[in-house]
Amino acid sequence: MATDPATEAFVAHRNLLFTVAYEMLGSASDAEDVLQETWLRWVGVDLDQVRDQRAYLVRVTTRQALNRLRTMKRRKESYVGPWLPEPLLTAPDVADDVELAESVSIALMLVLETLSPTERAVFVLREVFALDYEEIAAAVDKSQAAVRQIAHRARQHVEARRPREVVSASESRAVVESFRRALETRDLQGLLDVLAPDTVLLADGGGIKQAAQHPIVGADKIVRFILGGTGKTKETITVEPTVVNGNPALFLRLDDEIDGVMAVHVVAGRVAGLYYVRNPEKLAHIAAEIPLTRG
Repeated sequence: MATDPATEAFVAHRNLLFTVAYEMLGSASDAEDVLQETWLRWVGVDLDQVRDQRAYLVRVTTRQALNRLRTMKRRKESYVGPWLPEPLLTAPDVADDVELAESVSIALMLVLETLSPTERAVFVLREVFALDYEEIAAAVDKSQAAVRQIAHRARQHVEARRPREVVSASESRAVVESFRRALETRDLQGLLDVLAPDTVLLADGGGIKQAAQHPIVGADKIVRFILGGTGKTKETITVEPTVVNGNPALFLRLDDEIDGVMAVHVVAGRVAGLYYVRNPEKLAHIAAEIPLTRG
């Protein structure tokens, strides 16, 4: 069945637009809403007046995402406990793109949370998608000179906070597998061996499921928290390896029901960060792979 040119163009760029929105928002649900808003505006456009359809769609998506970011800021202020990005089950080709995998990792997306909405938009469009300053200026409604300054400031901010060491995918998988085995068997020494002394655990229950209300810092405290929690339950716990946001992660199941997703950040051969999403409202996009792309 033939489709109209507007639909064809939107479908052709949909994965890119979703990736832009998700990187700006950290929420797949909100990214989907942004795409719907972008589509509603796109169908009313005279295509003969659009010189570059991809650039136009990215511009509209960015503006809608900026509006949504400001709304989300108010939601996060009343959020119960730590707020973590919504995890995505990603296709293998996301992990193959090292820069894309890093940019959507939970660890880096938490760094992006510390930027202002405009700084985040500029950083994402420039550093991840390599848009030129003219395109970015049009998307964020700033002058090119202002965008250059914002980009420089955002880059410095992120560089000061981003993970320093690039770990190979094979090393990350090996460390995560060691952690998985120790977690599933409740192996105290095994957990202490694989966790860095200053490991940080963040748990997001959203006030719906029980979770630590504050970050837990230190291998000893994390092990006590994990083993204390799993020791109280009578359900059978299984831990399965997966790939979330382009990086190794774990599915935790209680009696075959998904309890949550744990993203794992590896540095120097040990676990340096654990990001455990239990909020069921954030687990809607782990049933099927989500295609992310920079192209």
